[in-house]
Amino acid sequence: MGIEIERKFLVSGDAWRNDSGVLYRQGYLNRDKARTVRVRLAGDAAYLTVKGQSTGASRAEFEYPIPCADAVALLALCDGPLIEKTRYIVLHAGMRWEVDEFAGDNAGLVVAELELASEDQAFEHPAWLGAEVTHDARYFNSNLATHPFRAW
Repeated sequence: MGIEIERKFLVSGDAWRNDSGVLYRQGYLNRDKARTVRVRLAGDAAYLTVKGQSTGASRAEFEYPIPCADAVALLALCDGPLIEKTRYIVLHAGMRWEVDEFAGDNAGLVVAELELASEDQAFEHPAWLGAEVTHDARYFNSNLATHPFRAW
């Protein structure tokens, strides 16, 4: 079984910005608290992902590559609006940060995520890192689809 251990933070300023951005479009076939099923187009790749309920910063995660044409068809079946964002990969102190700059109804929201080997793994906080929102359900992408940032 795949386990995802992820910490999530707000981002301030532009010091993280680089030219590595990839456009993401994603939607949810299921947004139940106990399990989510996500379809994602990421540049020229596509994925179907199933995630379990979070316990702390950990949860079960199963991700499978699928054909882009299948992802486009599945996105049309998704429950609620799609999430659109540009993802940037930012390397800092030996760690790989994923910085998501949201568009559409979530424009203005920028979030950094870091996957860890354990929940207590130490890491250096970049200067552009803001408040931690790992446990704030408003920042879950599945919730942003139906309760967008602009409506808060």
